[in-house]
Amino acid sequence: MILKRGVVVSHSGVDAWGSGKVIDIADFNATIQFSDGITRKIASSHFDVLQPADPATYIPTEASEQAAKTVIPRARKKKVVSPTVDIC
Repeated sequence: MILKRGVVVSHSGVDAWGSGKVIDIADFNATIQFSDGITRKIASSHFDVLQPADPATYIPTEASEQAAKTVIPRARKKKVVSPTVDIC
């Protein structure tokens, strides 16, 4: 199965999670918002346990949709430059 953002899937090993909507794909994992309200990252080595699901079975919670849309920028670290001393 090829995963793309917006696809609805289910995890064959855990029925309690319900259906999930793929919200992000990275090189080694996929971030999926499940109907139980929890966002989970599934490693690419476990993509074989994900199955296509009927989009009508995905029931997002209001709070989980807000959390999925919120992007929190990372704080940048300042570079420390050590002073140079000329020795004559």
